[in-house]
Amino acid sequence: MKRQIHLLTLPEMPFFCFPESVGIYREEPEHSVTRAAGALNNFNIHYVASGSGYVEIDQQVHTLGPGEAVLYFPMQAQRYYSSEDDPWDVRWFHFYGSGLQNYLIEREFHRSPLWSVRQPAAFEEAHETLLKEAEKHRMLNPAQLSTLTYSLLTVFVEQASALSDHKSSNSGSRILELLPIIQQEAAKPFILEEWASRIGVSTYYFCKLFRNVMEMTPMEFVTRCRLQMAKQWLLEHKDKTIGQIAVEAGYPSASYFNKRFMEHEGMTPSSYRRLHGG
Repeated sequence: MKRQIHLLTLPEMPFFCFPESVGIYREEPEHSVTRAAGALNNFNIHYVASGSGYVEIDQQVHTLGPGEAVLYFPMQAQRYYSSEDDPWDVRWFHFYGSGLQNYLIEREFHRSPLWSVRQPAAFEEAHETLLKEAEKHRMLNPAQLSTLTYSLLTVFVEQASALSDHKSSNSGSRILELLPIIQQEAAKPFILEEWASRIGVSTYYFCKLFRNVMEMTPMEFVTRCRLQMAKQWLLEHKDKTIGQIAVEAGYPSASYFNKRFMEHEGMTPSSYRRLHGG
């Protein structure tokens, strides 16, 4: 099955980024692409949703599986193809923009062509949204196409880690499964030993896995969850004092809550309430 839309290349680009094409190849074991250096003057991300395929780089063959992707910069030689025995479901988009080279290099995406996407569902959803817009309206809504391309690209930038650095494990996947529970229970005391025991690893390895998946420590994640709840409650429960909200959000004192809130928001909880309280 193929779904693909090729769009007009804009000679004068008013947008930060814009799609040249976007599509899906599924159950196409013969899918194979070879491009010489200099043949394609746009960026290209091919992401594997299921199945497997291969990428040839410097005469070495690399296997790509679910949740993994290849990123090509403009003018790079390209060679990638599906597995015949386990054809890939590959989601791809080609895109361009005058500031993209610096944008991606500043974030070190030039250091590896092969990447692993930590939360595949977010990428797949953003890709599907872009593809549907292109299929339905083609070039009728160029600003929307640009916005959706940027949204897809930022999901990739946020979620991708170099495949050479990626340590795939069942425990890493289980960290992702724990995130909604940690968020729901963020106001409770965070006991690292208990969370590590839920996936059967040591506290040291739990923290290492968590940082690999989320690029932050467990406590930094809990802090974000607590402050998010507190911000909502400051506006929804105006009858409660700052001290009461601090305790309900998991902080031992209003002063410590104020300190953490100030670090993240640049203002005190009282100031935030006054500013947004209507």
